[in-house]
Amino acid sequence: MLNFTGLRITFLGTGTSQGIPIIGSTHPVCKSEDPRDKRLRVSLLIEFEGANYVIDCGPDFRQQMLTHNVNHLEALLFTHEHADHTAGLDDIRPFFFRQGDIPVYAHQRVIGELKKRFEYIFKTENRYPGAPAVALFEVINNQPFSINNLQVEPINVMHGKLQVFGYRFGSFAYLTDVKTIAAEEKQKLRDLDVLVVNALREEQHYSHFNLEEALAFVAEIKPKQTYFTHISHLLGFHAEVEKQLPDNVHLAYDGLQLEL
Repeated sequence: MLNFTGLRITFLGTGTSQGIPIIGSTHPVCKSEDPRDKRLRVSLLIEFEGANYVIDCGPDFRQQMLTHNVNHLEALLFTHEHADHTAGLDDIRPFFFRQGDIPVYAHQRVIGELKKRFEYIFKTENRYPGAPAVALFEVINNQPFSINNLQVEPINVMHGKLQVFGYRFGSFAYLTDVKTIAAEEKQKLRDLDVLVVNALREEQHYSHFNLEEALAFVAEIKPKQTYFTHISHLLGFHAEVEKQLPDNVHLAYDGLQLEL
């Protein structure tokens, strides 16, 4: 696996499915004035050789693109089909109008779900004139692929009973919505400089790592640095949780950038 140089990572969103603050919530974290406690739905921007690649486009996709001045998009990669990871697909329209069909990489099951929810995007006849279009690429486990010069290795994980793809790019790996991962998939995560993985809250959850499980996973994989994402308000205040973590483990926050 190549170790890329010139890879810039931007956390577009680091929150769980409702984001933080939650509508109508009076929880102290939802009332926090620390900007790091305000989390949009989880998504990641990768910049490499002048190209932009986004992992997941949830309901906050438009806001995330505007906030970070993303004016071109070379590909979308999907981890799975849940709404907090896919609901913003229609907002690729400005990119489509300028660039043409937007490449989309996903598991065949996810492609099928997207076709149900966004049928008008995938129609080939009698298309609505303002509808965007995509170029579909199926992601298959154990079959690394390239997008332009960006080499990608899919990582198969389980979100409860649902299969989810994480992705490795050189010495960087991004995993979200993980509850379990097979031994052979863990082998794909050796020798990482940076690992991103979900840590939902302290209490157990049926389909997500809690904080204890995420820390145990990090101890097993042994990346040089780790950043937790897909964070619930129930994990606590960013500043307080950060103090409790090992020196090489951090909470990610919206807008955080890493250079690899």
